[in-house]
Amino acid sequence: MSENVLDILQSRGLLEATTSEELKELASNPQKPLKVYCGFDPTADGLHLGNMVAIMGLAWFKRCGHTAVALVGGATGMIGDPSGKMSERQLLDEATLKVNQSCIQRDLETILLQSAGAQPLFLNNYDWFKDFSFLSFLRDVGKYFRIGVMMSKDSVRARLESEEGMSFTEFSYQLLQSYDFYHLYKQHGVTCQIGGSDQWGNITAGIEFVRKMTGESVYGLTLPLLTKSDGQKFGKSEKGAIWMSGEKLSPFDCYQYLVRMPDADVIKLLKMLTFLDLGDINELAHQMKEPGYAANSAQRLLAEAITGLLHGEEGLKKALTVTSSMAPGKSSVDLDADTLRNLIKDVPNASFAASEVAGHKLIDVVAAAGFCASKGEVRRLIKNGGVCLNNKKIDDENFVVSQSDFIENQFLLISLGKKHKSVIEIADITSAKKT
Repeated sequence: MSENVLDILQSRGLLEATTSEELKELASNPQKPLKVYCGFDPTADGLHLGNMVAIMGLAWFKRCGHTAVALVGGATGMIGDPSGKMSERQLLDEATLKVNQSCIQRDLETILLQSAGAQPLFLNNYDWFKDFSFLSFLRDVGKYFRIGVMMSKDSVRARLESEEGMSFTEFSYQLLQSYDFYHLYKQHGVTCQIGGSDQWGNITAGIEFVRKMTGESVYGLTLPLLTKSDGQKFGKSEKGAIWMSGEKLSPFDCYQYLVRMPDADVIKLLKMLTFLDLGDINELAHQMKEPGYAANSAQRLLAEAITGLLHGEEGLKKALTVTSSMAPGKSSVDLDADTLRNLIKDVPNASFAASEVAGHKLIDVVAAAGFCASKGEVRRLIKNGGVCLNNKKIDDENFVVSQSDFIENQFLLISLGKKHKSVIEIADITSAKKT
């Protein structure tokens, strides 16, 4: 623990606020490492890029010699945190919650188990809430909370002022999260909770509850929400959320999203979402302003670092292979069936019998596949130099596809414009089948 974790978080843009200046001093004592927790409610079947900020916060504590405790909210997920929400969450059934819990733990393990440091703890708050009766909770926990204080929290006040208001169910959420902190303190010695900046009210409520119950001091730390340079939240693409899991978003799509990051945001993400050396990142930021800088070098570094972190070396290798094969100017020799088989899951695609493709005009095939709205649109793209077959530009609107164009007798790669790729799979069927 040669460097204080709070200094690291601060230097990488991962520190929003702390509840006490004492936390930094406590974090600097190698003889008494901290136990730090962060909670993740199973409101979806996976975590996304925005959730990575909190996970990286835990990981940095872990790398600095402290114990990271990742809490999956099996119980709190049944209620729904109102923080940052202007309407009530839809309540999920138990079967859905169990699936979500499993998926979220998998995503947490992806980063925390490969980070240096002590073995992290993975806990589920349903384990201590499942046998807690309603009357016992009201008597043993509820009596320590004052309505006026609860209503003053930003997350509650904003909802109370909204048209929809807030249900008693969501109003009680901060009691549940506060009890989590108390339970973790008593049973596991956890003395610090971290979370996004929207969790400040919940964290401070837990700190106060622990003080009332034990007379002891515990601490909180918030991390900034992940936003773009224009203030919008990160984590969305044309296809939806940028999920951490390869089952929900392929390594190729993960890589492509990150490699297209604007210059204004790339350094920020390198600092917040990777373990790359801060000095190297700062040097890269300096180089980006120099005349000799190779465009998109920072984006490629970012895409490789995060894709490798989330999907391992094998996932990164696949993403790089597909990306390289898709690059303009590549010949059909660079393409193989395995590459296109990986790509077909992530781009528009259609399946045809060989007889429905070989001997037919490319314009007719593309239109039949539904990749363009009409044959006229395909024709205009060809005239403008915007159509490629297997990465070879097609400049003849009467071009006829032959069986020799089939990649390993299985696929055709269609490029429409600079970014839009589509794949046709050659199948032993007698009629077209779009997917």
